[in-house]
Amino acid sequence: MSDIKSAEAPSFLREDEVRQGIELLFYAYRDFTAEPDAMLARYGFGRAHHRVIYFVGLHPDMTVSQLLGILRITKQSLSRVLGQLVRQGFIMQRTGRSDRRQRLLELTAKGVELERQLSENQRQRIARAFAEAGPQAVEGFRKVMLNIMSSEIDRARFRRPR
Repeated sequence: MSDIKSAEAPSFLREDEVRQGIELLFYAYRDFTAEPDAMLARYGFGRAHHRVIYFVGLHPDMTVSQLLGILRITKQSLSRVLGQLVRQGFIMQRTGRSDRRQRLLELTAKGVELERQLSENQRQRIARAFAEAGPQAVEGFRKVMLNIMSSEIDRARFRRPR
């Protein structure tokens, strides 16, 4: 394969390395999501359900608007997924204290348990990979992932204090 032709591409970066990076992301994501996908299927859920459960668990009392901002899906898509999760007792919604129009989201005990089950294998995979790669590689991975993100707002979430 040829070298990448771009003013932005450093001299060491070649097309085959970029393509391999894409391929690695595909394979890693496939394996990273395989076990949770199987668990979700037992409930009739998909990856969108997993993302909602994960982020609501990470940020209790988040608003529907905040969740929409993170997931970048339509209100209609979120409504369908969130409705299922609420009806089946994984998430509870309540009205905001200061703004009654807000809907605050929180995992129920059943939701906390499902999130733990869905994420346990993923946490182990990441921890094992980080431990084997070492601290410099972990920081390199972090930089690569941040630079793949298009949104400055999303990248800002992960900025470490100096």
